[in-house]
Amino acid sequence: MMAHLLLVLIGLGGGIAVGSGFVAFLTVLDVIPRLAQFSRAQRFVHGFEGAIISGALFCTWVDFSGISLHAPTWLAGVYGLFAGCFIGLLAAALTEVLNVLPILAKRVFMVDRILILLMALVLGKVFGSLFQWMVFEKTT
Repeated sequence: MMAHLLLVLIGLGGGIAVGSGFVAFLTVLDVIPRLAQFSRAQRFVHGFEGAIISGALFCTWVDFSGISLHAPTWLAGVYGLFAGCFIGLLAAALTEVLNVLPILAKRVFMVDRILILLMALVLGKVFGSLFQWMVFEKTT
């Protein structure tokens, strides 16, 4: 009984930490207004905010409810495309706000090879995502 209570507390604490970090990321860095400005859609800022909140709540509900969709395989590709666009836009907004890549290139002594660094980051993300999707998802 105590082990289950400890797991509940650890899960709750982890969820609060991740949620707080996500909210801090979105609010402190002004990511949503920056995304709207970057995509020239300033009039849809409230729609962006509502979509992110609705998506987070819906996906959390689906995850906890155990609903299983028996959809065609190509639909996973469409979902992956949209999820990748979302993550890419968030990364672009963060890079725009913090000017991350030049700082990273300077720290790892690759200022003259910033294109190689950028391609390594992109290809690492793509191959890591594909590996997880193709290897780990099939085992569950």
